[in-house]
Amino acid sequence: MTMQAAELVKGIAKLASLPEVCIRVNEMVDDPRSSAADIGSVISRDTALTAQLLRMANSSFYNFPSNIDTISRAVTVVGERELRYLVLALSAVRTFSNIPVELINMASFWRHNVYCGVVARLVASKCHVLHSERLFVAGLLHDVGMLVMMNRAPDLEKQALVATAESGEKQQYEAEIELFGFDHAEVGGVLLQQWNLPEALCETVGCHHDIGKAENARLDAAIIHIANVIANRAELEVGYKGPLPQVDPRAWEVTGLSEGVMAEIGDEAVPLFAESWAMIQPIVRHA
Repeated sequence: MTMQAAELVKGIAKLASLPEVCIRVNEMVDDPRSSAADIGSVISRDTALTAQLLRMANSSFYNFPSNIDTISRAVTVVGERELRYLVLALSAVRTFSNIPVELINMASFWRHNVYCGVVARLVASKCHVLHSERLFVAGLLHDVGMLVMMNRAPDLEKQALVATAESGEKQQYEAEIELFGFDHAEVGGVLLQQWNLPEALCETVGCHHDIGKAENARLDAAIIHIANVIANRAELEVGYKGPLPQVDPRAWEVTGLSEGVMAEIGDEAVPLFAESWAMIQPIVRHA
Protein backbone atom coordinates (compact mmCIF):
# COMPACT_ATOMS: atom_id res chain seq x y z
CA MET A 1 0.00 0.00 0.00
CA THR A 2 1.51 3.32 -1.07
CA MET A 3 0.48 6.58 0.55
CA GLN A 4 1.98 9.68 2.05
CA ALA A 5 1.78 11.14 5.55
CA ALA A 6 0.07 14.20 4.09
CA GLU A 7 -2.79 12.02 2.82
CA LEU A 8 -3.62 10.79 6.32
CA VAL A 9 -3.44 14.29 7.74
CA LYS A 10 -5.64 15.68 4.99
CA GLY A 11 -8.21 13.00 5.77
CA ILE A 12 -8.43 13.95 9.42
CA ALA A 13 -8.16 17.73 9.04
CA LYS A 14 -11.83 18.44 9.79
CA LEU A 15 -11.92 16.13 12.81
CA ALA A 16 -8.64 17.39 14.27
CA SER A 17 -8.89 21.15 13.92
CA LEU A 18 -7.71 23.42 16.70
CA PRO A 19 -10.34 25.60 18.39
CA GLU A 20 -10.66 29.20 17.23
CA VAL A 21 -9.24 30.58 20.49
CA CYS A 22 -6.01 28.62 19.96
CA ILE A 23 -5.70 29.80 16.36
CA ARG A 24 -6.26 33.43 17.38
CA VAL A 25 -3.73 33.27 20.23
CA ASN A 26 -1.18 31.74 17.88
CA GLU A 27 -1.70 34.63 15.46
CA MET A 28 -1.71 37.33 18.15
CA VAL A 29 1.57 36.22 19.72
CA ASP A 30 3.27 36.85 16.39
CA ASP A 31 1.55 40.23 16.00
CA PRO A 32 3.48 43.05 17.74
CA ARG A 33 0.29 45.11 17.89
CA SER A 34 -1.34 42.60 20.30
CA SER A 35 -0.98 43.34 24.01
CA ALA A 36 -1.13 40.96 26.98
CA ALA A 37 -4.63 42.32 27.68
CA ASP A 38 -5.71 41.57 24.10
CA ILE A 39 -4.47 37.99 24.31
CA GLY A 40 -6.02 37.58 27.76
CA SER A 41 -9.35 38.81 26.45
CA VAL A 42 -9.42 36.21 23.69
CA ILE A 43 -8.46 33.36 26.02
CA SER A 44 -11.01 34.43 28.64
CA ARG A 45 -13.85 33.71 26.20
CA ASP A 46 -13.17 30.01 26.81
CA THR A 47 -13.97 29.52 30.49
CA ALA A 48 -12.73 25.92 30.67
CA LEU A 49 -9.41 26.83 29.03
CA THR A 50 -9.06 29.86 31.32
CA ALA A 51 -9.49 27.72 34.44
CA GLN A 52 -6.99 25.14 33.17
CA LEU A 53 -4.39 27.77 32.29
CA LEU A 54 -4.68 29.53 35.65
CA ARG A 55 -4.31 26.21 37.44
CA MET A 56 -1.18 25.43 35.46
CA ALA A 57 0.25 28.93 35.97
CA ASN A 58 -0.16 28.51 39.74
CA SER A 59 1.36 25.03 39.85
CA SER A 60 4.90 23.95 40.63
CA PHE A 61 5.27 23.74 36.84
CA TYR A 62 6.18 27.44 37.18
CA ASN A 63 6.57 27.85 40.94
CA PHE A 64 5.75 31.57 41.01
CA PRO A 65 5.79 33.07 44.54
CA SER A 66 2.45 34.89 44.25
CA ASN A 67 -0.98 33.83 43.06
CA ILE A 68 -1.88 34.50 39.41
CA ASP A 69 -5.60 35.22 39.29
CA THR A 70 -6.20 36.59 35.78
CA ILE A 71 -5.22 35.47 32.31
CA SER A 72 -3.78 38.88 31.45
CA ARG A 73 -1.46 38.60 34.46
CA ALA A 74 -0.59 35.05 33.40
CA VAL A 75 0.35 36.37 29.95
CA THR A 76 2.55 39.04 31.55
CA VAL A 77 4.22 36.74 34.09
CA VAL A 78 4.52 33.53 32.08
CA GLY A 79 5.19 35.28 28.78
CA GLU A 80 3.19 35.44 25.57
CA ARG A 81 5.13 32.77 23.70
CA GLU A 82 5.17 30.38 26.65
CA LEU A 83 1.44 30.83 27.20
CA ARG A 84 0.86 30.15 23.51
CA TYR A 85 2.44 26.73 24.00
CA LEU A 86 0.24 26.00 27.03
CA VAL A 87 -2.89 27.04 25.14
CA LEU A 88 -1.78 24.74 22.33
CA ALA A 89 -1.11 21.85 24.69
CA LEU A 90 -4.48 21.99 26.40
CA SER A 91 -6.35 22.61 23.13
CA ALA A 92 -4.64 19.71 21.37
CA VAL A 93 -5.49 17.25 24.14
CA ARG A 94 -9.11 18.39 24.04
CA THR A 95 -9.19 18.14 20.22
CA PHE A 96 -7.76 14.63 20.06
CA SER A 97 -9.80 13.35 22.97
CA ASN A 98 -12.86 13.80 20.74
CA ILE A 99 -11.47 11.69 17.89
CA PRO A 100 -12.64 8.06 17.81
CA VAL A 101 -9.69 5.72 18.32
CA GLU A 102 -10.33 2.12 19.31
CA LEU A 103 -6.86 0.57 19.20
CA ILE A 104 -5.52 2.08 22.44
CA ASN A 105 -6.59 3.33 25.83
CA MET A 106 -6.61 7.11 25.51
CA ALA A 107 -5.84 7.71 29.19
CA SER A 108 -2.74 5.51 28.91
CA PHE A 109 -1.76 7.28 25.70
CA TRP A 110 -1.94 10.73 27.28
CA ARG A 111 -0.24 9.58 30.50
CA HIS A 112 2.76 8.54 28.42
CA ASN A 113 2.79 11.83 26.54
CA VAL A 114 2.41 13.98 29.67
CA TYR A 115 5.24 12.06 31.32
CA CYS A 116 7.37 12.53 28.21
CA GLY A 117 6.63 16.27 28.30
CA VAL A 118 7.59 16.57 31.97
CA VAL A 119 10.81 14.62 31.40
CA ALA A 120 11.60 16.72 28.31
CA ARG A 121 11.53 19.90 30.41
CA LEU A 122 13.92 18.30 32.90
CA VAL A 123 16.26 17.13 30.14
CA ALA A 124 16.12 20.64 28.66
CA SER A 125 17.14 22.14 32.01
CA LYS A 126 20.19 19.84 32.06
CA CYS A 127 21.07 21.26 28.63
CA HIS A 128 20.56 24.83 29.93
CA VAL A 129 17.75 25.44 27.43
CA LEU A 130 15.81 28.64 28.09
CA HIS A 131 12.00 28.80 27.87
CA SER A 132 11.60 25.05 28.08
CA GLU A 133 7.78 25.15 27.96
CA ARG A 134 8.02 24.34 24.26
CA LEU A 135 9.70 21.05 25.19
CA PHE A 136 6.80 20.13 27.47
CA VAL A 137 4.41 20.74 24.57
CA ALA A 138 6.61 18.85 22.09
CA GLY A 139 6.67 15.91 24.50
CA LEU A 140 2.93 16.13 25.01
CA LEU A 141 2.34 16.07 21.25
CA HIS A 142 5.16 13.80 20.10
CA ASP A 143 2.84 10.84 19.43
CA VAL A 144 -0.25 12.60 18.03
CA GLY A 145 0.58 11.18 14.61
CA MET A 146 -0.18 7.77 16.05
CA LEU A 147 -3.77 8.86 16.73
CA VAL A 148 -4.10 10.08 13.15
CA MET A 149 -2.88 6.72 11.84
CA MET A 150 -5.17 4.79 14.16
CA ASN A 151 -8.15 6.81 13.03
CA ARG A 152 -7.41 6.94 9.29
CA ALA A 153 -5.74 3.53 8.73
CA PRO A 154 -6.66 1.39 11.76
CA ASP A 155 -6.06 -1.98 10.07
CA LEU A 156 -2.51 -1.13 9.02
CA GLU A 157 -1.70 0.50 12.35
CA LYS A 158 -3.02 -2.58 14.15
CA GLN A 159 -0.62 -4.67 12.06
CA ALA A 160 2.19 -2.38 13.21
CA LEU A 161 1.16 -2.84 16.86
CA VAL A 162 1.00 -6.63 16.48
CA ALA A 163 4.36 -6.77 14.69
CA THR A 164 5.92 -4.72 17.49
CA ALA A 165 4.44 -6.93 20.21
CA GLU A 166 5.41 -10.18 18.52
CA SER A 167 8.95 -9.08 17.72
CA GLY A 168 9.94 -8.01 21.22
CA GLU A 169 12.75 -5.89 19.76
CA LYS A 170 11.17 -3.99 16.87
CA GLN A 171 9.95 -0.50 17.72
CA GLN A 172 6.49 0.62 16.62
CA TYR A 173 7.84 3.35 14.38
CA GLU A 174 10.02 0.76 12.60
CA ALA A 175 6.99 -1.45 11.94
CA GLU A 176 5.08 1.61 10.66
CA ILE A 177 7.85 2.46 8.21
CA GLU A 178 7.74 -1.09 6.86
CA LEU A 179 3.96 -0.98 6.42
CA PHE A 180 3.27 2.66 5.53
CA GLY A 181 6.60 3.95 4.27
CA PHE A 182 6.63 6.54 7.08
CA ASP A 183 6.04 6.64 10.84
CA HIS A 184 3.80 8.41 13.34
CA ALA A 185 6.49 11.02 14.04
CA GLU A 186 6.38 12.22 10.43
CA VAL A 187 2.57 12.25 10.48
CA GLY A 188 2.60 14.31 13.67
CA GLY A 189 5.02 16.80 12.17
CA VAL A 190 2.84 17.20 9.07
CA LEU A 191 -0.26 17.73 11.23
CA LEU A 192 1.42 20.48 13.24
CA GLN A 193 2.45 22.13 9.97
CA GLN A 194 -1.19 21.95 8.90
CA TRP A 195 -2.04 23.77 12.12
CA ASN A 196 0.46 26.54 11.19
CA LEU A 197 2.49 25.97 14.34
CA PRO A 198 6.13 27.09 14.74
CA GLU A 199 8.37 25.20 12.33
CA ALA A 200 10.78 24.23 15.11
CA LEU A 201 7.95 22.45 16.95
CA CYS A 202 6.86 20.67 13.76
CA GLU A 203 10.42 19.48 13.14
CA THR A 204 10.94 18.41 16.75
CA VAL A 205 7.86 16.17 16.68
CA GLY A 206 8.50 14.96 13.14
CA CYS A 207 12.11 13.93 13.78
CA HIS A 208 12.08 12.58 17.34
CA HIS A 209 12.71 9.02 16.12
CA ASP A 210 15.37 10.07 13.61
CA ILE A 211 17.09 13.18 14.92
CA GLY A 212 19.50 13.13 11.98
CA LYS A 213 16.66 14.45 9.79
CA ALA A 214 16.26 17.57 11.94
CA GLU A 215 17.85 20.60 10.32
CA ASN A 216 16.93 23.52 12.59
CA ALA A 217 15.65 21.89 15.79
CA ARG A 218 18.11 19.03 16.30
CA LEU A 219 18.65 19.78 20.00
CA ASP A 220 14.91 19.83 20.70
CA ALA A 221 14.41 16.63 18.69
CA ALA A 222 17.23 14.97 20.65
CA ILE A 223 15.67 16.06 23.95
CA ILE A 224 12.29 14.59 23.00
CA HIS A 225 14.00 11.40 21.80
CA ILE A 226 15.72 10.98 25.18
CA ALA A 227 12.54 11.86 27.09
CA ASN A 228 10.56 9.30 25.09
CA VAL A 229 13.06 6.56 25.90
CA ILE A 230 12.94 7.45 29.61
CA ALA A 231 9.13 7.39 29.49
CA ASN A 232 9.09 4.04 27.69
CA ARG A 233 11.46 2.55 30.26
CA ALA A 234 9.34 3.89 33.13
CA GLU A 235 6.33 2.04 31.73
CA LEU A 236 8.00 -1.39 31.72
CA GLU A 237 6.50 -3.86 34.17
CA VAL A 238 8.34 -4.76 37.35
CA GLY A 239 10.54 -7.77 36.66
CA TYR A 240 10.78 -7.06 32.93
CA LYS A 241 13.85 -8.84 31.55
CA GLY A 242 13.69 -8.05 27.85
CA PRO A 243 15.79 -5.52 25.93
CA LEU A 244 15.53 -1.96 27.20
CA PRO A 245 14.62 0.91 24.87
CA GLN A 246 17.88 2.58 23.92
CA VAL A 247 18.84 6.20 23.27
CA ASP A 248 20.31 6.95 19.86
CA PRO A 249 23.99 7.83 20.50
CA ARG A 250 23.50 10.93 18.36
CA ALA A 251 21.11 12.29 21.01
CA TRP A 252 23.81 12.09 23.69
CA GLU A 253 26.22 13.78 21.35
CA VAL A 254 23.82 16.62 20.50
CA THR A 255 22.73 17.27 24.10
CA GLY A 256 26.12 16.71 25.73
CA LEU A 257 24.44 14.42 28.28
CA SER A 258 25.13 10.78 29.12
CA GLU A 259 23.26 7.64 30.16
CA GLY A 260 23.72 8.42 33.85
CA VAL A 261 21.28 11.32 33.68
CA MET A 262 18.32 9.02 32.98
CA ALA A 263 17.83 7.70 36.53
CA GLU A 264 18.30 11.15 38.01
CA ILE A 265 15.68 12.69 35.74
CA GLY A 266 13.31 9.79 36.29
CA ASP A 267 13.31 10.45 40.05
CA GLU A 268 12.76 14.20 39.56
CA ALA A 269 9.88 13.60 37.16
CA VAL A 270 7.58 11.65 39.48
CA PRO A 271 6.07 14.53 41.53
CA LEU A 272 5.97 16.88 38.53
CA PHE A 273 4.19 14.25 36.47
CA ALA A 274 1.58 13.69 39.17
CA GLU A 275 0.69 17.38 39.22
CA SER A 276 0.75 17.78 35.44
CA TRP A 277 -1.38 14.67 34.90
CA ALA A 278 -3.91 15.96 37.44
CA MET A 279 -4.34 19.03 35.22
CA ILE A 280 -4.56 17.11 31.92
CA GLN A 281 -6.61 14.10 33.06
CA PRO A 282 -9.96 15.94 33.39
CA ILE A 283 -9.72 17.01 29.73
CA VAL A 284 -9.16 13.41 28.65
CA ARG A 285 -11.92 12.06 30.88
CA HIS A 286 -14.59 14.64 30.05
CA ALA A 287 -13.97 15.08 26.35
